Amino acid sequence: MKKITSLKTLSLLISLFCAVGFGYGQTTLVAGDIAITGFNSGAPSQLTFVLLKDVTNTTQIKFTDNGWNLTTGLRTTEGTLTWQATSDLPCGTEIFLERVTNANLTASYGTVSAAGGFALNTVSDQILAYQGASSSPNFINSIHYGSAGWSDAIDSATTAIPPGLTNGINAVYFANNSNGNYNCTVTTNQVLTLAAVSAATNWNISTTRYSTLGGCTYTCVPCPTTTTWNGTTWSAGTPDINKNAIIAANYNTTTNSSFSACSLTVNAGFNLRVTNGHYVEVENDVVVNGNIIVDNHGAFKQNSNTSTYTHGLGGTSVVRKETSILNNWYDYTYWCSPISGLTIGTSPLTDSTMRHWFDASKYEDILAETGNSGVFSTGHDDIDDNGDDWTFAYDSFPMNPGVGFAATHSQTGYSGARQYTYEFYGIFNNGPLSASIFYNGANGDKDWNLIGNPYPCALDFNAFYAANSGVVEGAAYLWSHRTAIDPNASGNEAFNFSQNDYAIITAGSGSINSDNGDGIVPNDYIPSGQGFFISGLAIGVVNFDNSMRMADATSNNQFFKSTNNKSKSNDVANKIWVNLTSDNGVFNQVLVAYVDGATNDNDGMAYDATRMLSSGASSIIYTLIGDDNTNKFAIQGKAVNSLGPDETIKLGFYTSISSATLYKFSLAHIQGDFLNNHAIFLKDHLLNKVHCLSTSDYSFTSEVGEFNNRFEIAFSNQALSVEDVLLNKNALTIVQLENDEVQFTATNNLNIKNVAIFDLLGRQLYQFTGNSNQETYKLSNLHNSVFVAKVTLSNGGVITKKAFKK
Repeated sequence: MKKITSLKTLSLLISLFCAVGFGYGQTTLVAGDIAITGFNSGAPSQLTFVLLKDVTNTTQIKFTDNGWNLTTGLRTTEGTLTWQATSDLPCGTEIFLERVTNANLTASYGTVSAAGGFALNTVSDQILAYQGASSSPNFINSIHYGSAGWSDAIDSATTAIPPGLTNGINAVYFANNSNGNYNCTVTTNQVLTLAAVSAATNWNISTTRYSTLGGCTYTCVPCPTTTTWNGTTWSAGTPDINKNAIIAANYNTTTNSSFSACSLTVNAGFNLRVTNGHYVEVENDVVVNGNIIVDNHGAFKQNSNTSTYTHGLGGTSVVRKETSILNNWYDYTYWCSPISGLTIGTSPLTDSTMRHWFDASKYEDILAETGNSGVFSTGHDDIDDNGDDWTFAYDSFPMNPGVGFAATHSQTGYSGARQYTYEFYGIFNNGPLSASIFYNGANGDKDWNLIGNPYPCALDFNAFYAANSGVVEGAAYLWSHRTAIDPNASGNEAFNFSQNDYAIITAGSGSINSDNGDGIVPNDYIPSGQGFFISGLAIGVVNFDNSMRMADATSNNQFFKSTNNKSKSNDVANKIWVNLTSDNGVFNQVLVAYVDGATNDNDGMAYDATRMLSSGASSIIYTLIGDDNTNKFAIQGKAVNSLGPDETIKLGFYTSISSATLYKFSLAHIQGDFLNNHAIFLKDHLLNKVHCLSTSDYSFTSEVGEFNNRFEIAFSNQALSVEDVLLNKNALTIVQLENDEVQFTATNNLNIKNVAIFDLLGRQLYQFTGNSNQETYKLSNLHNSVFVAKVTLSNGGVITKKAFKK
């Protein structure tokens, strides 16, 4: 990519039941999930019931005419019908059952079996519906007719109302009638249907049998229950993914908390504000007659890809986004509009005279510039060779979903180094969206495209890449403009920004920090409104949809969130982040991740993301893979089984700073059981020093240049000593004598100053001093074991060598 110049991002949980009477994988029902809608007493006994919830294949429901005794439970003198679904059935299905004899049973859906003598009395009786064993039934609905009302079961004609059921709510009593049929008063909402069926006044009751039971056509809605916010409480309890939510008073998530809802309506005159670190999640449709405000780190998510987001008359929606700290008015921010239908002229970017879109079809990088000299050679520097990729965006240019833009702040509106707020007004982007990707062929460059997160919430980059891996590489580069413009940085202007000011997110290995001044640590999510670069693999489109959107308290915080240095976690994957800093403002970070799917070779950008390599960078660190010194990796994924005490990581270093500078390596973050339980060492081969980074940072100085063999990371002293043994194999001899004594002899007229003895876990066992070229020490505690001797010589050199003592 060309640098920006100074002048111009259900699973259905099926419960498994082992209790007697429950079928494997069936739907567990609660009171009110079905309603009995008709019954005929006498011979044959008949009943109908409606499902008020979807049920899965093998679901069982039992119907008994035994009454409920408050002391002894279900009576046992009558009978039970057991209905079982033979396929998944939707909410609203009405089912007819008939018993002539236990050998003559009918079910309109599924199957029915009988135990005992289920026969409805023409004078007084009951039907109690339940799941589970008769000894511990879970009652879900009931009807009762007769003169005694709900009273304790003392004979076949009486019953107490079963536990968990309430007359008029999920049970109904009819007095002295022997046949009944619901009259279809309400059939279009499962909650309202249950309430209507539970009212005896909505039934046709007779002493004469009905020729046809049931007959209503029932429909269910996704959100049968509605709860309304009145400024103090919710009318029907806190909303959840199965309840409609209506905002009828101002609502602030900081004060009143995040929430989920099945659908959402904001009434006229009221505000719903989603504040930083909070979210609102909606399964289906959103209607805004009032106002929705989503703050910088707030998240607004819709789940269904067929859901709608609409404004009523006077309704408004706004996403407030903040830049990172802009140290100068000409610092760029990469944007992507979370609002549909905007142009640059109707967006908050309209005040800038420096706003650009990236024409990826014109990007080609087959030449590398030396500094900012205008001198080129064959190679790649991630800069467009002829500088025509960035194009000024006029007011009429559409901010299409998923398209990235770069813009500075208004020069006249700039008031110093701080964050600036931009407000995007309009309909929130929602559902499936797409953006174009260009690819210029296999000429060795990275085919950069500037796209972005089109939603008012974070985007899961892993999910995005999984859906688009055939079109784009698996690494996202997020701009932070930390480094000041520089006349020596390559580009198409007199002064250019550094190519290394990118945070990087990979799908397979993790992410690294660009440190925009706020100590950011990217996670796996692209923030709302964020543009980012990605490398194309083919001409086509990338697709976005609601399954990639995030609704939680943290995923939209990542691009501006600070973190503690050297923090540790015990996540499954072992990962190590190393920082390079300096006393004059250098910052750079690398990540090495031992993750499933990675190998120790170059696995592509989903695991191994390269560093931007245009010349003019002040100082960078990187890792290397094998003997390839051309590709320098900001993130490297490695095979999980390669991590062990003998593992080493080559750490490359480059600097163009000629003035006196003190550099420092430090551990930014580690995770994983192995790394949390092993010391981390840095070997400086130039100075022949081994330093424990786990206990302190390592400071050093350097000449200008590229150093691919100076630094190495390991997880034991022994791993770092292997190269020393090869380099110094003739400089020291170790000979075992009698009586547990071991003799150390240095060559080249050098004296031994001290000797440290370690075991293979890096634990120090002995420390000796000396003043001649040959010293003998007693190692009584070592028997039949390999040890490591670290010997300091009179010239300051250090030799580390393994030996074996019997």
